[in-house]
Amino acid sequence: MKFDELWLIAPILKAVSEQGYTVPTPIQAQSIPVVLSGKDVFGCAQTGTGKTASFAIPTLQILYNQKANRQPIHNGIQTLILTPTRELAIQIGESFAAYGKYTGLKHTVIFGGVSQVPQVKTLRAGVDILVATPGRLLDLMNQKHVSLASLKILILDEADRMLDMWFIHDVKKILSKVPNKRQTLFFSATMPSAILDLAKNILHDPVKITVTPVSSTVEIIQQQLYMVGKTDKKNLLIHLLKDPTIESAIVFTKTKHGANKVSDVLEAANIKAAAIHGNKSQNARQLALANLKSKKIRVLVATDIAARGIDIDQLSHVFIFDIPTEPETYVHRIGRTGRAGASGVAIVFCDHDEKKYLNDITKLIKQEIPLINDHPYPLIHTNSSHSQTAERGPKSHEPRRSFGRPQADRPSRDSRPQREWWSASRPSQGRVPDTRAPRAAHPSESRAPRSQDTRSPSRPSHGWRSSGSSDRPSRDGSAARKPFRR
Repeated sequence: MKFDELWLIAPILKAVSEQGYTVPTPIQAQSIPVVLSGKDVFGCAQTGTGKTASFAIPTLQILYNQKANRQPIHNGIQTLILTPTRELAIQIGESFAAYGKYTGLKHTVIFGGVSQVPQVKTLRAGVDILVATPGRLLDLMNQKHVSLASLKILILDEADRMLDMWFIHDVKKILSKVPNKRQTLFFSATMPSAILDLAKNILHDPVKITVTPVSSTVEIIQQQLYMVGKTDKKNLLIHLLKDPTIESAIVFTKTKHGANKVSDVLEAANIKAAAIHGNKSQNARQLALANLKSKKIRVLVATDIAARGIDIDQLSHVFIFDIPTEPETYVHRIGRTGRAGASGVAIVFCDHDEKKYLNDITKLIKQEIPLINDHPYPLIHTNSSHSQTAERGPKSHEPRRSFGRPQADRPSRDSRPQREWWSASRPSQGRVPDTRAPRAAHPSESRAPRSQDTRSPSRPSHGWRSSGSSDRPSRDGSAARKPFRR
């Protein structure tokens, strides 16, 4: 089947042909006729299969036909596309601009992180199609800058991603403001229970279209596994990027700080790179993407914010620097390459601590990733549970070293001399027990000394203090006295 067999109008066919597309993907071939018929659609297809065109092309044709038939379509926003990230929103906007080049329809994209003034100005001028992230749209709706009263088509793209990013509450608030009589298109890469429940509440008698589930990776992508220590990952990445055939690549890291660090290491190795993550401004993120597309840089280091919604032609390699904890995320990451029928290579770095996540991935994709052992930074003792065992060497089982006096020279507790009464309550360091013979009694000391329990409470002797009245009983019946230290 070709695009000209899908009953598309001439302006759209011309624009699609200029983009170099002649044969629709499976999700496009199945979705476009259903959308043109006016039915709701629940589509499930993995990233990189052409979902954007599957709803953009028929939406443009429906609005164009209304305009050609002189139906009022400029009384407000006719189509709303909700998407979770800025990058995906911009990409969808570019697709509508490309496919609707000869239709005369107006569209705009709004998202957070930038000034709302230009966006509000464009909205006041009037648009037919609005692409938006939930947060900024809800904000402008609360400010009365956006009205959805005349909406005819509602599209939710990457709905499962919106669920992961906690946008579902904002989406539900937006849904309460749209007309009940509408056509709804719902697209998602996965179908968790929460997504199914949401689809049941917003779709009316939908046509379900499922193409290549998320567990089946794009077969033309060549996957490779490198077992490497955590501290050697950067060295291995630099080593592999010395290959001149790698013209452009994306490196996925776990954290924003990690993305910055890897980018700096690559720049120090004379490999042009840039980092992209949530802490970067929108202008910086767009500049990094533009530089990668124009070959001004070779490597884009990104967090999972770029795992979906980035469509870069001829992206040859994807490096999984940190294995994700969610196996589905791995499929979305490697889906950045091998797009539109092109080949691609996905390279995975795995240390000891990440083996459990690797096992989850192999269970999901139902295949083993080929292991590459021929590299200068192999991981030793891969069966160990600690990633640094091979790098630091085995633990020593020698007895703990004793500092100071040797253990053999230390006298035992029983062999130590008994301390005098004064040393019982004072530190013994530096003191030597008095071993002299007791002196002879003086003739004047003929009377017997007072016993300890008969001392006057008003005049306590050295080293003792009365705890109160001398007749206060203690547990053993004697007067209670407490030792004290000066």
